[in-house]
Amino acid sequence: MKFETISIHAGERPDESTGAVSVPIYQTATYAWKDVDTKRKGYWYSRMGNPTRKVLEDTVAKLEGGKAGFAFATGTAAATTIMHLLKAGDHVICTDDVYGGTYHLFQDIMTDFGLEFTFIRMDSPQKIEEAIRPNTRMLWVETPSNPLLNIVDIDMAFGIAKKHGILTVIDNTFATPYFLKPIEYGADIVFHSTTKYLNGHNDVSGGVVVTTTDELTERLDYLTSGLGTPAAPFDCWLVLRGIATLGIRMERHQENAFAVANFLHEHPAVRKVFYPGLPTHPGHETAKRQMKGFGGMVSFEINGGAGEVNDFLKRIRIFTLAVSLGSVVSLTEHPASMSHKEMPEEHRLKAGITNELVRLSVGLENSDDLTEDLAQALARP
Repeated sequence: MKFETISIHAGERPDESTGAVSVPIYQTATYAWKDVDTKRKGYWYSRMGNPTRKVLEDTVAKLEGGKAGFAFATGTAAATTIMHLLKAGDHVICTDDVYGGTYHLFQDIMTDFGLEFTFIRMDSPQKIEEAIRPNTRMLWVETPSNPLLNIVDIDMAFGIAKKHGILTVIDNTFATPYFLKPIEYGADIVFHSTTKYLNGHNDVSGGVVVTTTDELTERLDYLTSGLGTPAAPFDCWLVLRGIATLGIRMERHQENAFAVANFLHEHPAVRKVFYPGLPTHPGHETAKRQMKGFGGMVSFEINGGAGEVNDFLKRIRIFTLAVSLGSVVSLTEHPASMSHKEMPEEHRLKAGITNELVRLSVGLENSDDLTEDLAQALARP
């Protein structure tokens, strides 16, 4: 089946017990037992499994081409559970301009439990090879990255990791499985914040992880129930509802992002535009090779200093000033003071996340309205 069909029909649909075409919300904490059977199969407590959650997990796993899926209460809960695959003393190599919440979790929290992290720009085999230590156990890749839209050649990066026996994890939130299938390039684990494009409507927080082996599946199942990090049934239902239109939405997000990126590229108040769909983007050819499309995220730097950035953010109207991304509603944010505020300034600036950088999550509004809004907000007295 093709992507759009899978997104609507994957999992147990219609519901086997009732025939319901819409996936029911099994809003229950526990399940009745007919007798005491220590080898009981099926559902018995919602922390360990829930029918609504199972349909979401099966759907995303099918879309990604993986073994199994696990849905979590938040994206951070998903990332935290992945980190528990490791033990004290293990080392992780991570993208340097990674999402600020991921950086905060890794560098400020997980280091307290004995994990070690190195953040690098994964733009050459040499940089990755040089970062590998005897205790390196995981390579965490984000492509396109948040917020600079950097593109990692995942065939190259995963090839190096496999050679050294290193577990590979990719955050596929920006691209979604509609535009990128990381497992085809050797990813061991695929991660998503379902808060973003998979849900697509700014009304849920969640995460999902897709595994590729029986061993990882068994371990993630054990950790998810043991840590108590899984998603609630209603949240899973909302994400499933969003996934049904994911393909259509991603096409429109990309169409609008191209219009916005091209507009910004020609604007005199803009210093630099970050969008992998532009031929001027350094990762453009790699993105063309490994992705079906370029996504709906655009970042840019405004000429001038903090005053110009603040003026722009105050004047913007259709783009809502807010954290998060991937919604039908267009959003704008200032990474240095919002999504990446927990990242130390020294690291942030070294990674290229300047104080003049603005990130746009381009929604599904009319593209002319979006560019007109940007034009009036960039206009200077």
